[in-house]
Amino acid sequence: MKSLLVYMKEYKKECVFAPLFKLLEVIFDLCVPLVMARMIDVGIGQADSGYILKLCGVLILLGVLGLATTIIAQYFAAKAAAGFAANLRHALFERIQEFTFSQMDLFGTDTLITRMTSDINQVQSGVNMALRLFLRSPFIVFGSMVMAFTVDKRGALVFAVTIPILFAVVFGILLWTMPLYRKVQTRLDAVTKATRENLTGVRVIRAFNKEDYEISAYEADNRALALAQKVAGGISGLMNPVTYVILNLALVALLKTGAIRINAGALTQGQLIALINYMSQILVELIKLANMVILTSRAWACGDRVEEVLRNLPEMKDGSVLLEPSDLEGAEEAVRFDHVSFKYGNDSGYALEDISFRVKKGQTVGIIGGTGSGKSSLVNLIPRFYDASEGSVRVFGKNVKDYRATSLRSRIGMVLQKAELFKGSIADNLRWGKADAGTEELEEALAISQAKEYVDQKPGGTEYLLEQNARNLSGGQKQRLTIARALMKKPDILILDDSASALDFATDAKLRMAIRKAARDMTTFIVSQRAASVRDADLILVLDDGKLVGRGTHEDLMRDNEIYREIYESQFPGEDDDE
Repeated sequence: MKSLLVYMKEYKKECVFAPLFKLLEVIFDLCVPLVMARMIDVGIGQADSGYILKLCGVLILLGVLGLATTIIAQYFAAKAAAGFAANLRHALFERIQEFTFSQMDLFGTDTLITRMTSDINQVQSGVNMALRLFLRSPFIVFGSMVMAFTVDKRGALVFAVTIPILFAVVFGILLWTMPLYRKVQTRLDAVTKATRENLTGVRVIRAFNKEDYEISAYEADNRALALAQKVAGGISGLMNPVTYVILNLALVALLKTGAIRINAGALTQGQLIALINYMSQILVELIKLANMVILTSRAWACGDRVEEVLRNLPEMKDGSVLLEPSDLEGAEEAVRFDHVSFKYGNDSGYALEDISFRVKKGQTVGIIGGTGSGKSSLVNLIPRFYDASEGSVRVFGKNVKDYRATSLRSRIGMVLQKAELFKGSIADNLRWGKADAGTEELEEALAISQAKEYVDQKPGGTEYLLEQNARNLSGGQKQRLTIARALMKKPDILILDDSASALDFATDAKLRMAIRKAARDMTTFIVSQRAASVRDADLILVLDDGKLVGRGTHEDLMRDNEIYREIYESQFPGEDDDE
């Protein structure tokens, strides 16, 4: 949590002024019991109405000044807390954008969402409360004790005994509850995850009649969250009754001591009222402090969770080499894998093992294999979404680790398995590929991707607005748009990672033919489980359980590779391949 304070550096002035004005407010509050003592001992004692009215005016003035300083302090505290949270949220978002896919997999989407929203909101509230009360409460408590000594030293000894006990209770509960609130936020992660899975997978849940099961599982997560909150809240709830008991016992001791000293003539009634007022101020402040401790302990736990993400530095070091057009002109090889092995985590097994192949510039490469054979893992190494665990991946003659990531990816068009589109017009989504693209370029990309036929039928054409996650498009329509978006870049390497799975065979064939016709020198990787999608490729790679078990043309593999032949014949039974 301490390392997060660097994001407060823009608000040093506010962090000074907020407690400073709170200190002024405290000074005005501490003057009130002294004025009341004078009013009782002098004004009421001597029946001096004029003196009483004069002191009433002083009390009103102290109240107005206290209100003004409170408003100013609240303004500075709110400004500092909101600005701090904005800086922290920006830094967290920027760090997440720098994460590798491996780091994203490690944390998970659900916990990152919770940390960026709920956790930072808790931290913001904690900072706001701390600037307002964390210094005010000690000012009042110790100020009341000091003022009590100016009124009566013997009576003030009660304060000297009570205050250390109170602080021991407050900070003891703080240290006790911090790990408990950290556990609460972890439970909240589980609830967020369950909520997200249920909302995104609602169709699947209903298709398999799993509503009752999911409700039970969700209720179990909620009960675990509620239990964790009850335990943490129950311990935090001890704050008020314990402090009340201690303060009321102190008040009884003060009344007894004061009564004896008044009877002996060593203390006036006004002075005793002043001491009681100071004890009451301590009581009120400790109630506020108790609430602040609960909020601060939760904010501290949340801050630790945010700090955990910020401490994770990007695993990949960006290279310095820029991929220039001149580098492509003389290159004969587009992609080369040299004994590449890859695993997703240090403790996991190999997803790819000892893969070697070469792809010439302008070739079309088909990658086929069963589910979990490592097809997507292989193509994800080309734009350096992941780093090879062993061996090297070369693009246009240089190791991908040497390239600056933005420069490398600017030359690669990537269409992922899951079609991801964003809220906005179709044109806005396509211009992710090229920001300044004109109408003709949009039309060309849509025509190649076979999306033009349905886009032209939409109201407004390319200005048709897509809903979040493109809910108003079918799966095949979304896939074709993501392909068009990748083609907008006019990439030197195009990777289609099972991106035509929702298309019918005829549309898939038209798409591949249009891409080949418009490709020029573009190197294309087609990942698919359909033999028809890779049949016409210049080079077909056959993967099985992370190993490269075959390579060559369709004819070569049908003759020499049993795995490829089984896949093909299972999809085209009885077809004579020699025809």
